[in-house]
Amino acid sequence: MTGAMTMTQAASADTWCGSGKTVKFAGINWESGMFLTDLMQTVLEKGYGCSTDALPGNSITMEQALANNDIQVFAEEWIGRSDAWNKAAAAGKVVGVGAPIVGATEGWYVPRYLVEGDAKRGIKASAPDLKSIADLSRYVSLFADPEEPGKGRFYNCPAGWTCELENSEKLKEYSLEDKFVNFRPGTGPALDAAIASSYKRGQPILSYYWSPTAMLGKYDLVQLQEKPEDVKEIKIQVGVSKAFEGEAPELIDVLSKVNVPIDMLNKSLARQTDEKLSSAELAKLFLKEHPEIWKQWVSAEAADKITAAVQ
Repeated sequence: MTGAMTMTQAASADTWCGSGKTVKFAGINWESGMFLTDLMQTVLEKGYGCSTDALPGNSITMEQALANNDIQVFAEEWIGRSDAWNKAAAAGKVVGVGAPIVGATEGWYVPRYLVEGDAKRGIKASAPDLKSIADLSRYVSLFADPEEPGKGRFYNCPAGWTCELENSEKLKEYSLEDKFVNFRPGTGPALDAAIASSYKRGQPILSYYWSPTAMLGKYDLVQLQEKPEDVKEIKIQVGVSKAFEGEAPELIDVLSKVNVPIDMLNKSLARQTDEKLSSAELAKLFLKEHPEIWKQWVSAEAADKITAAVQ
């Protein structure tokens, strides 16, 4: 092209995407994280002309890559849970922005029908006074372990997950270690299958779980209360490299506004499971069906481009 560049062209060439640099995301592998990653990638690609990529790896590897600016965005960072993140944040190499999820939970759950019954399914409440983890000592027989009927069964996280160790400590703390079998499913899907099977049959089950997830969008589970000092505030932000924060303020502005209401997120993830959608397909459907949510994150010009792209 001959002649002088316009002011707009000059400005865009100075931006991260305008200069041809790719925005690299952590290819995280849990449902909500995959959905948020695809959602953010689509918004940046279609609304702001960015080239994006997602690089696979476990959380710790990805957080280290973020610290080195080998990747720029970690879509769902549970702030404070990871040593790799904490060290990188203390060193000023990464920073959390925005709040893509508010109201995330983790804890011990039982089906609501155990506490309140379910008239539609003809289920009477078998544990009407079960409100907290401390109450479980009175309900050991309700959750009888099939292999050790004298004990209850608690479905922990799979071995190797951070929560597995925390839950094992909690069994000791509440003096339930001798009353409940600390059962560790082999995988996350095995834990899901145990909950789904019990729920469909209207049977008792006690398990660790967390939100946002498809399971809590699909099944009505009640979280058991804990001692106030055990309740941890869960803060989820978009993790970005410090270098990216400094060099791409126009994109940081967008990422810091991304938020999907948690009930909508749980239902979206349940829909993904039911309709066997990829996270990319779910992201496109969300953008098509919920402009009232995402148009608040982007400029009017970007909103028009995204709307056209997802029709």
